[in-house]
Amino acid sequence: MDRRSFIKQSSLASSLFFVPNFLKAFESLPAQSLGYKRLVVIQLAGGNDGLNTIVPFNNDYYYRFRPNISLDKASIIKATDELGFHPSLMPLKKLYDKGYLAIINNIGYPNPNRSHFRATDIWQTASGSHQNWHTGWIGRFLDAYGNAPYNAIEIDDSLSLALKGERGNGIAVQNPNVLYKTSQDPYFKNVLKHYQDDHLSEHNLGYLYKSMIAAESSAKYIFEKHKAASSSVDYPQNEFGKQLQTMAKLINSGIETKVFYASLGGFDTHARQVNVQSRLLTIYADSIEAFVNDLKQSGGFDDTLIVTFSEFGRRVKQNAAFGTDHGAASNLFIIGSKLKTPGFYNELGSLSDLDDNGDLKYSVDFRSVYATILSKWMDVNDHTILKNTFPKLNFI
Repeated sequence: MDRRSFIKQSSLASSLFFVPNFLKAFESLPAQSLGYKRLVVIQLAGGNDGLNTIVPFNNDYYYRFRPNISLDKASIIKATDELGFHPSLMPLKKLYDKGYLAIINNIGYPNPNRSHFRATDIWQTASGSHQNWHTGWIGRFLDAYGNAPYNAIEIDDSLSLALKGERGNGIAVQNPNVLYKTSQDPYFKNVLKHYQDDHLSEHNLGYLYKSMIAAESSAKYIFEKHKAASSSVDYPQNEFGKQLQTMAKLINSGIETKVFYASLGGFDTHARQVNVQSRLLTIYADSIEAFVNDLKQSGGFDDTLIVTFSEFGRRVKQNAAFGTDHGAASNLFIIGSKLKTPGFYNELGSLSDLDDNGDLKYSVDFRSVYATILSKWMDVNDHTILKNTFPKLNFI
């Protein structure tokens, strides 16, 4: 096959399959034990309003700053004498009552960035606001401890920065069946027949081939695992529910995946926030409830830790469009059956002592959450992955 034909055929395959970066560069690395515990990371993309998620229903400042978008006290699901859940979060309150939920308030980092893209990059790379890193914290975990790209899977059609490493990436897959069928496409197969061509060493064609052949083997492995799994739990019929259902089937199959990643978007509520957030939190909570029940039925819940974050919170004061603008500190949820400190890990920050932008002041660095998960749950060296030392928390 000449170089022009190879490029043509590989481009056709790329349009069907290769865009999500299915890489298997880890096979040259020595295999290391990944252990049995797994992590599920969920992003509420767009900047979820933490103050209307976990509500300080006895705080006068809350109602003063939000005369039109504050939640009615009678509708709030009370958890303590001061804090309660948004009315859409009853499934989370059930987890809270069972000791399966920890809530960390005032999560953030120094000098917060209020751009969606930049703030997401900071959370996904675990960098400081003054640093620009091109690898994600999960990707660096794979670099150090992974032996195959399917050790980290994002349930999506494209791969987030969080799962991109220096030497290889995780895998993005929305539908394992489609992934496998695409890997069997004749164009794709035709490219792989010519892996010994001299032209493969030119202009990164060899790297392209290696990535594509790795994609084929990974696609087959994921497909076979997914096909063998089953679930009797009813999930909400929305895209996020389907993401978690796919994730649960893979977990229940015994797949060698340490980290799963998913996201639910739409939380950029500059206008008409009350209805939009209520709908999104319902989708999130109902899907999480089904997911947890699925894992409990299969016996996988005890070995799974679920972390939900958003790239930033919202401004404390409502805006003129009955919404909120980009803020800073917010809250973070941790779900699991082996929490040392279930419930509220810390108190909500002061609403009478805000920062210069009118935001809640952060008191817990999000990288301390990562460091705790890496060292205490995944049993690896957190400093190697985070490139710094952060205080460990006591939620696990």
